Amino acid sequence: MAFESLSDKLQDVFKKLKGKGKLNEKDVKEALREVKLALLEADVNFKIVKQFINNVTEKAIGNEVLQSLTPGQQVIKIVHSELIDLMGGSQSRLTFASKPPTIIMMVGLQGAGKTTTSGKLAGNLRKQGKRPLLAACDIYRPAAIKQLQVVGGSYSIPVFALGDKVKPLEIAKASISHAKENNNDVIIIDTAGRLHIDQELMGELKEIKGELKPQEILLVVDAMTGQDAVNVAEAFNTELGIDGIIMTKLDGDTRGGAALSVRQVTGKPIKYVGMGEKMEDLEAFHPDRMASRILGMGDVLSLIEKAQENFDEAQARELEKKMRNNEFTFDDFLNQLQQVKKMGPLKSILGMLPGMGNAMQDVDINEKDLLHVEAIISSMTKKERSNSNIINGPRKKRIAKGSGRPIQEVNRLIKQFEDMKKMMKQFSDMSKGKKGKMNFPFLR
Repeated sequence: MAFESLSDKLQDVFKKLKGKGKLNEKDVKEALREVKLALLEADVNFKIVKQFINNVTEKAIGNEVLQSLTPGQQVIKIVHSELIDLMGGSQSRLTFASKPPTIIMMVGLQGAGKTTTSGKLAGNLRKQGKRPLLAACDIYRPAAIKQLQVVGGSYSIPVFALGDKVKPLEIAKASISHAKENNNDVIIIDTAGRLHIDQELMGELKEIKGELKPQEILLVVDAMTGQDAVNVAEAFNTELGIDGIIMTKLDGDTRGGAALSVRQVTGKPIKYVGMGEKMEDLEAFHPDRMASRILGMGDVLSLIEKAQENFDEAQARELEKKMRNNEFTFDDFLNQLQQVKKMGPLKSILGMLPGMGNAMQDVDINEKDLLHVEAIISSMTKKERSNSNIINGPRKKRIAKGSGRPIQEVNRLIKQFEDMKKMMKQFSDMSKGKKGKMNFPFLR
């Protein structure tokens, strides 16, 4: 999980700080020394760490903070603010042409995930009401054109290609005519990469840039490569001039040093981050939300956005009605489980809740358990899913056999389901103004 190691260390530091009540200058400096080590271990550029600690120290060591009623909280607030500034301050959005088509040029080294990311970005823009076209301009890497066509096909995005015998510049220019004829208002150009930066690669990219004058040049870098990603970004920006960065595989980088360094080194913003394999796992980068995640404050806004993308509004209203009337069934339960799974890994989703980051670090969430639940419910008859009260001993044995799960798991699921229904009934009663003590039976 992104920033997991850094997040754990910072939360431990601040937990100690808050536990002290009154703070003096020595306490703050000792805490910031630990913050400095945590950032360096996270592979953040040394010069950036030094400047970051200096900024925090300057603001944290003063009467206004140390004499406040909550000095620990004040220091955390300062670190949070500085982290946001470090990553760019605010979200940096794509620039679109006043007269379509908007041209987005994707650049980067081989292996960073440029072709897949091009497809994900196209899918992301289509959700925003755009009509994107992917242009296959990588004529060198074997099967690169085919890969883009497969990626485009999986997201139902059209791909413009002229084979590998036509020069990339000619393909790019032809894609503009094609886009205009077919009412595509965004062209995403998948350019060639190399194993390393060379003059031939840069010459080709400069030629395309000079002729097409793209609204956006987006550099795709692999977060897993740490400071190498920062060095690549610096080189591309110096040679070509980029408008923004897409950082892939951030979900697999537990350190996160590249994400914390690249803005300060290049002066260019991170616009998107890749947090998984699915199209929806390409997320717009919000420095404030990421800073909150790192410090264990959660990311409720991103959680709400994910829910809005994956949950059907009409179904949600119907479910609310069933909850009020105590008509919630195993079919409803299964439907909600499948909706939650669309939002991404469960540990990642729970980590977006405030205060859950540290709490989740020792919790082993096995995604297979959700499949076992689905198997058990799917092995029930329609009547059993509608009315769990009829599930007696023989029925439980049949369900266990049909799902391939132990009968103990079947019993546990039924009990948890009944407990959840009781809790929903209590919520409903409270919303109607009925008095009563709220119980959470499954937490006992």
